[in-house]
Amino acid sequence: QVYLVESGGGLAQAGGSLRLSCAPSASIVSFNAMGWFRQAPGKQRELVARIWSGGSTYLADSVKGRFTISRDNPKNTVYLQMNSLQPEDTAVYYCHAQETGGAFSADYWGQGTQVTVSS
Repeated sequence: QVYLVESGGGLAQAGGSLRLSCAPSASIVSFNAMGWFRQAPGKQRELVARIWSGGSTYLADSVKGRFTISRDNPKNTVYLQMNSLQPEDTAVYYCHAQETGGAFSADYWGQGTQVTVSS
């Protein structure tokens, strides 16, 4: 069983910044991709950012230019740096990891961390 431990959520004012961290119980190099999803009240969970094992990244259009996803292999941690936060960014943010190998595929989720942005 793989666990993803998230931290860094909280309350921020519009225009402010927060950094989320995700530390898996397994080595991050064992995952082919890690990322962050978010779910606002009454809405579906959506992909915010993803980073692949080769280093390439994806950012949703709604956060491009404001959010950055990165990975620190020695610290075994993935980060989501969120700048210029807006009230629309308010959601529960979930860390996600995908592990694949041959016919094997598994998805792991963190417990979620609340981000609230006040106007």
